[in-house]
Amino acid sequence: MEYQRVQEIVASPSEFEVTYNGVSVWIDKLHDDGNTATVHLRHSLEERSEVAISELKEEYPVQ
Repeated sequence: MEYQRVQEIVASPSEFEVTYNGVSVWIDKLHDDGNTATVHLRHSLEERSEVAISELKEEYPVQ
């Protein structure tokens, strides 16, 4: 995913489906380096990871 799109998702009041390595995650924070973000699994608030934003994927609903 690109930096600008991650910014839009983080700033949006809507919910988006984002995955990291095929697992659904919430984006907690976008880092100032423009390359990484802190995420956590949707079902676990305790485990947070810093990941490359290029490895995040926005999942689109099946129509």
